[in-house]
Amino acid sequence: MMRIVLAGLLVGAAVAAQAGERDWFVPLGAPPQAAPRRISGGEGFPPLPLPATPLRRTERKREPSPAKIVAKVVWGETAEFKYQGGETAEVADWNQCPADLQQILRKTSGALGTPYGGDALPLSAFSWDPVRCPVLFFSGSRTIKFDPKTLAQLHDYVVRGGMIVADDVAGAPYFYASIKQAMEAAFPELSFRVIPLDHPLYHMVADVDEVKYPKNNPSTQPFLEGMYVFSRVGVLVSKYGLGCGWDDHAVPLLPEAVYYDVPSASKIGMDLIAYAIGYANVARESAKPELFGTLDEKRPTDEFVFGQIKHDGAWNVHAGGAAALLRALRQNSAVRVSLKRVPVSPGRDDLSGFTFLYLTGLDDFQLDAAAVSALRAFLNRGGTLFINNGLGLKTFDAAARREVKRILPDAELAPIPLSHPLYSSVFKVTQARYTPAVAKAEPGRKAPDFEGISIGGDLRVIYSPLDLEVGWTGLDHPLARGYEPESALELGVNTVVYAMTH
Repeated sequence: MMRIVLAGLLVGAAVAAQAGERDWFVPLGAPPQAAPRRISGGEGFPPLPLPATPLRRTERKREPSPAKIVAKVVWGETAEFKYQGGETAEVADWNQCPADLQQILRKTSGALGTPYGGDALPLSAFSWDPVRCPVLFFSGSRTIKFDPKTLAQLHDYVVRGGMIVADDVAGAPYFYASIKQAMEAAFPELSFRVIPLDHPLYHMVADVDEVKYPKNNPSTQPFLEGMYVFSRVGVLVSKYGLGCGWDDHAVPLLPEAVYYDVPSASKIGMDLIAYAIGYANVARESAKPELFGTLDEKRPTDEFVFGQIKHDGAWNVHAGGAAALLRALRQNSAVRVSLKRVPVSPGRDDLSGFTFLYLTGLDDFQLDAAAVSALRAFLNRGGTLFINNGLGLKTFDAAARREVKRILPDAELAPIPLSHPLYSSVFKVTQARYTPAVAKAEPGRKAPDFEGISIGGDLRVIYSPLDLEVGWTGLDHPLARGYEPESALELGVNTVVYAMTH
């Protein structure tokens, strides 16, 4: 009888597995001369270690080991795979492609010029410390299940700054469905979003605009799904196989497999590792508690309240961004400021206590009819709606323009000229400094880029197509399209003061 490896999670035994699912439990390395015959039961064997990369030696000392930034999770069954010719190979749920992590870390280390390493261990031996290991990596083809305690640990790990990456290494329906279900149970407050092509994750090391699937998928677009924790991807699932491409080979034993070819998988993998490294500080800073609030009936009537609109997309993009703006506003203006932001749902919450509402996001979103009606009334009675494109992504830009058109169907967003009083309400802003991604793509861009809609002679909708809030945080967000901190805070303060005085 086969033994099941328990690593803080539970997986169904072989006898309980569906016959179709069982067929995916094969080695994913180079094919043997003979066709495979069956998997035979046997004693469980110890977890397979990641193949070690030899370090250079001197006569006196060994060079330090590379920083271990990824832990590959040991889970599921282990067995002996017997081929028709009598040859055998070991196969494990967690390690169908044994060299995947080692190889993509080697490639990424070469691209970045810094050595990075990884570990293989069960969750029972994992430290759960995002600082010590920022990425947890799951790989497999068959159903994976987690107990409630482990789900809670996974949630806490990601919220504190960790990242979960899951690779359906052969494109099997079982692993994909089960890992998504588990993540949805662990993170009920989040939802999976398709990562758009202009997201930094696809451009950290190599630009991934098109990919190739050797079989069973005619598409030329990559497909990754993620859960956003503020501005970063905290959970990432690949529906199609990456690992074998990382190890420079195809998936020969599974005719139904769907996976990326070697160049595509390698580019995605290097971008993924570089993204986790580049956003590690953002992840840790985002984990710090933030001050939210509700409207206080006893607050001064002239006190500015930062109301932020909740919607069905990633509405809460930059942790601490609003607080930094409010502190700058208190320091640089006479406006009485509450240092709390208040989440509001137009159409359900009363907007009469607000004169200013802020809307941001990372991808597509849609306001329901009640929210559209409530925001139209808010604007027509003199309120100001300030919209910010988190990370400067095209998907949110298209959604924001569409939703503004629904709110004000007879109006059009238009560029706000530099002569407008918004640019001089506190600071006189004639030029702006942009993040490196903008400066590289558009080296001639100097002026601030705001658009707006006026009602009764005053701006009532103000839109920044590039990320202003990323500058408020003061944190480096690699490849974000936005403003540097000084320009971002000046423009933010000007916008709020203009809204309060017009």
